[in-house]
Amino acid sequence: MTSAASRADDVPPPPPPHRRPGGRSARVRRQVLDALLVELGEHGYEGLTTDGVAARAGVHRTTVYRRWGDVGGLLADFLDAAADDGWQPPDTGSLVGDLTALNEEIQTGLTSQPPVMTALIAASFRSERAARAQQRLWEDRYARCEALIQRAVSRGELASATDARQLLVAATAPLYHHLVLLHTAPDPHLPGRAARTAVLAASAGAFTRDAPPPAGGRPPAGGAPGEPGVSAPAYCPPQ
Repeated sequence: MTSAASRADDVPPPPPPHRRPGGRSARVRRQVLDALLVELGEHGYEGLTTDGVAARAGVHRTTVYRRWGDVGGLLADFLDAAADDGWQPPDTGSLVGDLTALNEEIQTGLTSQPPVMTALIAASFRSERAARAQQRLWEDRYARCEALIQRAVSRGELASATDARQLLVAATAPLYHHLVLLHTAPDPHLPGRAARTAVLAASAGAFTRDAPPPAGGRPPAGGAPGEPGVSAPAYCPPQ
């Protein structure tokens, strides 16, 4: 005859309680960050307040103060959340095509209304917490974009010693210079022109990582390209 204790051991444990994905905390975070995006686009950093974000999100102001502290904390969390997305760089089959498509995404982001992307850039100069979060986001984006360079190397478009970060910065910098610093009107040809210029420079060896010094520490003979002992780049622009 089976004892009561042994019968109890045979009873399967009750199923775990059902949990909502994310729960209330994740829902409140999403509401607040969505509200932050709208407030930042409408009022810019100067007009951004925790009370305004709380009111638009439909949550109590103490909820925002307790979790995020201040505007800098809100911006930092928004930027950190952006790094958790599934974004991947374009894959068009060529380096020029990939960089052009990437630049088109950047130009769209910098010229969209409300101007959230430029407002976030401006905010990073006013909030140390936002600046650190934006740096983390940039590092994440550059790391993902290195796949463009790796694919180009595998296709034989670039030398294996090409510095991916230098090339990516050179290809995308003109967008920020024209649209953020100079406030010029969007140019539909700028993304492709910047991409082609950077690829031509890369083909000429402009972004090649420095080779380690030879044994003995003596540098190679000669100086700049064209001087004795130094070969000129393989690519020469057409006249």
